[in-house]
Amino acid sequence: MSEKPPDCNAPQAPEPQKMTLPEITATASLIAGLSREKPLLIAGPTASGKSAVALEVAARHGGVIVNADASQVYDCWRVLTARPSVEEEAAATHLLYGHHAATSSYSAGHWLREVAAVLAGDARPIIVGGTGLYFAALTRGLAEIPATPAQVRARGDAMALADMLAALDPATRDAIDTANRARVQRAWEVQETTGRGLRDWQRDTGAPLLPERAADCVVFTTPKEVLNARIARRFEAMLSAGALEEARAVLPSYDPALPAHRAIGAPELIAHLKGELTRQQAAGRAIIATRQFAKRQRTWFRSKMRDWQAFAPAG
Repeated sequence: MSEKPPDCNAPQAPEPQKMTLPEITATASLIAGLSREKPLLIAGPTASGKSAVALEVAARHGGVIVNADASQVYDCWRVLTARPSVEEEAAATHLLYGHHAATSSYSAGHWLREVAAVLAGDARPIIVGGTGLYFAALTRGLAEIPATPAQVRARGDAMALADMLAALDPATRDAIDTANRARVQRAWEVQETTGRGLRDWQRDTGAPLLPERAADCVVFTTPKEVLNARIARRFEAMLSAGALEEARAVLPSYDPALPAHRAIGAPELIAHLKGELTRQQAAGRAIIATRQFAKRQRTWFRSKMRDWQAFAPAG
């Protein structure tokens, strides 16, 4: 599995927010209770500080850090999706970050196959991210659903969210995040392609690649008010670190139908570059969108990761 050499002339991820003394103490206590041999899964909402903990684990116990964030697989964003910096990548081996072009197709199935190769290696994986579906596929299994034909995907791209939701079977509609267009469209595509609802396919899921009992599983439960403040600070840091320059590079090929170009904050920055929003308006809307996304993540984690070890460092 090849890793791209870092582009030292490209915008770099902002400096990670430094841990407070209570956070340092809480992190040390968490790490002391972890196995040194088992794979480690670290899930949490955006801006909760989970990547810093993954780096600390790697520094103390070794291991390879593996991305489990759907937006961070694409090569068009480093700053805007808070991918690890060049310095962080030099401090520990990182895999599955920025390794796919924005125009390439990428799904939980693609991710799972790539993670299978990591698990087959000698290094202990530290899998960290905020995409709950990836963790569910890893620890509970993933249905082998036929690929979506290009013409079906094109029809979905052109459909309104409400129309796709109305077409879904009730069991599937009740099981997905109905505010997440990518998830809704995926469910619609499966139903349109196979004649079966996504939930029905999921009931036929095979054995998981890495059952929860075979790993240390940690989920961040950072308080809402702490997380909201971190989100605002981080987005301003992203702007200072070159997020707007990243968006300017993407602008000529920007396609809102591409999952890669729907990264949180991207539509707002693109709108600013087109003269539709001021910089202040774009930043404000992006921060609100990030907070809304984090809220959906927290809801998902509470529902699906009840048995994971909760970790709530002080703000």
